[in-house]
Amino acid sequence: MTASLALCFDAPMQSWGTRSRGVIRDTTREPTKSGVVGLLASALGIRRGDTKALAGLADLRMTVRVDREGILERDYHTTQNVPTTEGKGHRTVVSERYYLADALFLVVLEGDPALLTRLHGCVDRPQWPVFFGRRAFVPARPLRTADSLSDVPAGEVVATHPWLEIDPDAREAERRRARRTPLRTVSDCAPTDPRAEPRHDHPVDFASRAFRTRHVLVDTTELTDDMIGAGGPLCT
Repeated sequence: MTASLALCFDAPMQSWGTRSRGVIRDTTREPTKSGVVGLLASALGIRRGDTKALAGLADLRMTVRVDREGILERDYHTTQNVPTTEGKGHRTVVSERYYLADALFLVVLEGDPALLTRLHGCVDRPQWPVFFGRRAFVPARPLRTADSLSDVPAGEVVATHPWLEIDPDAREAERRRARRTPLRTVSDCAPTDPRAEPRHDHPVDFASRAFRTRHVLVDTTELTDDMIGAGGPLCT
């Protein structure tokens, strides 16, 4: 038996880095597996080096539906009085930090019903603070959706779950549009799938920054009248 947990990732700013070392801090265009697992681990109170507990979260199958594509933005940071590597003085470090502005995602996790039930009970009452890639990037609304936990497969959830957009003008514009732009989806898949794309963001141990490669399928799903509905989506 399997289950699915649908979560709403909505915030003014989100950052999902995969190569964020040194002076360049990148972001992908949708949540990474490592970022989502880190958020869930915080909600459950799992420590960075607890590889067994992290493995259970990382083994959940993840599908992301992009309900609103974010705008890629860049912060330009200057940090003064940073010690030099030789320890003989200080220097000024300039860094570039990328993030997504006004992005909105439906994140669906599929797998162990007992684990997903635990997550359903704590994501909006987390053990430790949750955030979207950086500590300052906190959720703008509850993570749980109206029909968050179900026994529906993830593929069916992303094809039928109500659209998470709450802007009435955007909803009315899509309702009237003759041809709608499909919603982009990114889902875990087998490496043997001919359309599989590698992503090096499957966490193994956060304490030692150990990751391995997973494979995803990038696709689209139609934005239907039923998904738009008569009013905005509800969060619990």
